[in-house]
Amino acid sequence: MAPGTAGSSSLGMTAPRPTRPSIPPITVLRMDATQLIRRLRPTELFALDTVTAGVVTLICLLAAAETPKDGLPAEPGWASLLTALLIGLPIAVRRRWPYLVAITVTVASSIALGLEVIPAFAAPGPACALVLAFYTFGAAARDRRAFVIEAACSFLLSLSLVGPMLLAGHEDPGPDAPSMFMSVLFGGLVVAPPAILGFAIGERRAQNAQRSEQVRREAAIQERLRLARELHDIIAHTMTLIVVKASIGNHVAERDPAEARDALQVIEKTGRAAMLEVHKMLDTLRDDTPYAPMPGLDDLPALVAMASSSGARVTLTVDRPEGPANAWMPESVQLAVYRIVQESVTNVVKHAAPAQCQVTVVVGVTTVQIEVIDDGTRPPGATRTGHGLIGMRERVALHGGTFRAGPRDGGGFSVTALLPVDGPPSGGDV
Repeated sequence: MAPGTAGSSSLGMTAPRPTRPSIPPITVLRMDATQLIRRLRPTELFALDTVTAGVVTLICLLAAAETPKDGLPAEPGWASLLTALLIGLPIAVRRRWPYLVAITVTVASSIALGLEVIPAFAAPGPACALVLAFYTFGAAARDRRAFVIEAACSFLLSLSLVGPMLLAGHEDPGPDAPSMFMSVLFGGLVVAPPAILGFAIGERRAQNAQRSEQVRREAAIQERLRLARELHDIIAHTMTLIVVKASIGNHVAERDPAEARDALQVIEKTGRAAMLEVHKMLDTLRDDTPYAPMPGLDDLPALVAMASSSGARVTLTVDRPEGPANAWMPESVQLAVYRIVQESVTNVVKHAAPAQCQVTVVVGVTTVQIEVIDDGTRPPGATRTGHGLIGMRERVALHGGTFRAGPRDGGGFSVTALLPVDGPPSGGDV
């Protein structure tokens, strides 16, 4: 079919461009201990905490089994075991009830140290449980009462070491016991650092969660905008053609039934094509739907032929390398070209028909240029910037291209767009 006829394409003699090799993206995986633990399932975390609680219980049992150095008799074995269980076992549920676990471990440790069930020199035993409990407590704490609880627990732990010395009437520690200074600082040393570390990590996790939620919301908004833009292009084009053909059919129904029947056939064909395109677009949202390509350069002749059947004399010229364009041009760029041409010829049919319209698409090495010009006369107000022109401008901007639309000096209207073949620098149509 020669150029200059409705729905024709002029193909350049340029040699086919070789297919670009598909280079898989390189993903750098970085995983530290925090990321690894975060990826564990709740049951796996509970199992890990249960094992940790068993180890801490064993350490506390060994600490409680130590004989006091001041000559006091050792407590019964059941008392040592009960103390170790009260201090160690709550660690297994520290993620579920962080406040209750921190208070329980603190009270149990303070009683054990105050009654010297666990000697002062063996205080590092319950300190292991305290560090784990207050780390989780700090990660979960997000209110003022957490600081009150931390201060009270620190005071109670320090009092458990200093209290026996004060009640005995002397300030000198017993054999192998920590000094008075260290006893006073004990509560703060085992509570504050892990709580602060947990709070910092919890705050970072909360910020990451907020950022992830913000990204998810922005992605949802962009997807809604994309769908709205696609639906606008499909429905606006289809309804324009249907209204035009319906008007023609109604006008000639009695005088020329054959032409009216032809108009009805065009309406049916246009409606079916629009339904198929809408279904194809919506199917892309389903994971279990086979992939269906979106419209591209190869669909332009059918688009132009449909527009030509609605009153406008549209001709198409496509200058591109031989071979299918989708072999090397990104699908998003082809879809953008198709939608720009679709919206442009729809405006011609809607505002300027009957008119002569020339559609020219030139595919270069790095860019693709679209030009749609007509010689029609538009009614007042028809050249104002509408949603169609805004949609075309946004589509071109997403791909990092340039767009221009406006009246021609010699009459008519022109739409010109230049798109990079390599696609948008960031984001774009999918």
